[in-house]
Amino acid sequence: MQVLLQTRPVQEEETKDALLEVLADKYSRAILESTLEMPKSTIDLSSECRIPISTTYRRVQLLHQHKLLGISGSISQDGKKYFLYKSKVKSIVTCFGSGTLDVEIVPNSEQKS
Repeated sequence: MQVLLQTRPVQEEETKDALLEVLADKYSRAILESTLEMPKSTIDLSSECRIPISTTYRRVQLLHQHKLLGISGSISQDGKKYFLYKSKVKSIVTCFGSGTLDVEIVPNSEQKS
């Protein structure tokens, strides 16, 4: 069975540059990969990906800012806010040729609870 992936082309040059810069960072890539199937907290991401917690918070903020990471949250019984992060992208495809850069995003349509 062949599955047709729905891609979303990126048109704006500034957005393309920003996405490539974010993806150049190994911590950002590790966070996106770790959250493909299941949402995770910053504590879980820091531990699983072996990223310092302060760096994890910065990367999560950056990925969310660029719409690559979704946030869901709640308040725990002791009154603390608890946020979970999940990748909004399954993959990002880039192609450079003839002086142009094409960037396409494959959304993460994985719906797991």
